[in-house]
Amino acid sequence: MAGLALDGSNPDVSLLYDINGLAKAAPTWFDRVMEFVGEFGIMFAMVLLVLWCWWSVRRRGTTEDSVTAVAGLVWAPLAAGIALLINIPIRGFVERPRPFFDHKGLEVLVKGKTDFSFVSDHATMAMAIAVGLFVANRKFGLAAIGLALLEGLCRVYMGVHYPTDVIGGFALGTAVALLLAPLAMMLLTPLVGAVARTGAVGRLVRSGGVVTVPDADGRSESRVIPEPSPGAGRAGAPGDRDLAA
Repeated sequence: MAGLALDGSNPDVSLLYDINGLAKAAPTWFDRVMEFVGEFGIMFAMVLLVLWCWWSVRRRGTTEDSVTAVAGLVWAPLAAGIALLINIPIRGFVERPRPFFDHKGLEVLVKGKTDFSFVSDHATMAMAIAVGLFVANRKFGLAAIGLALLEGLCRVYMGVHYPTDVIGGFALGTAVALLLAPLAMMLLTPLVGAVARTGAVGRLVRSGGVVTVPDADGRSESRVIPEPSPGAGRAGAPGDRDLAA
């Protein structure tokens, strides 16, 4: 199936030229920054954001909140991987060439892209991780969605994707992360909960120690004693609020 947008009057192509035209007017150093950010930088920032979220929820949440949030964090990269696998047959079916093969005058910042254009792998992966992170924690998820949108802009700016390639990637990543989230959480939450009840490995899910204390009926039960946060002792301190969604 041939390309989706070959006519220069197509709004998809017009927007491509408008956004990519910014690269021609920008200084060389800015183009190099956008190239790095679009190829590697945002994905690296996504990893840091996931790690930051993990560190936050395991320290500040209750055990139950931490288990749910960490299960969501595990789902985020899994959703991205599944979305990329689904994209393989889509790209082969559509067979849309990269925009610089069919349209002259584009400022292509990354050379050597010879695979098909629709849909964008980078946009798919970024949005799948962002939506998966949103499932785990809304605040961190919104920040990640902002990064994913920036990723899409960078791909068009670099001249390697049409805007609809990016939109398609956003749609695919969102659909996979949201539609499969209930099943994924149903499977992952008990698994993460089992890890939380173990010894040293359990600290990947929740901080603090596990102690045995008597309950109201005189029977013993295990409870997790969380590590004190830096703001401990200050009543109502903003840092004491649980960030887990």
